[in-house]
Amino acid sequence: MLTIAPGLKVYLACKPVDMRRGFDGLAADVTQVLRADPYSGAVFIFRSRRGDYLKILAWDGSGLCLFAKRLEKGRFVWPPIVEGGLRLSAAQLALLVEGIDWRRTVAPAEVAAPTRA
Repeated sequence: MLTIAPGLKVYLACKPVDMRRGFDGLAADVTQVLRADPYSGAVFIFRSRRGDYLKILAWDGSGLCLFAKRLEKGRFVWPPIVEGGLRLSAAQLALLVEGIDWRRTVAPAEVAAPTRA
């Protein structure tokens, strides 16, 4: 089970990838396409060409974890296919994995941490 904590950094690759790729291939995509560190503790999401299958790559502190989900009906809601990726909130990730349109949710603006006066 994938635990989604608030504040978790979530990156979504906009272009579809070959779902035969495993840990190393997807980690290379994180570095080259998303310009991020696959060992940072963030979560990286990739989808198939048909849009009914996704893979999630995450570092848990002791190794890379690879999660996969295939929808039996329908497709995952995805942004337009462009180079690079975009950032999602943990709540949007939860909606995406459930097959719900995460783009219709409005996340509140990030709140700056209080400082001592």
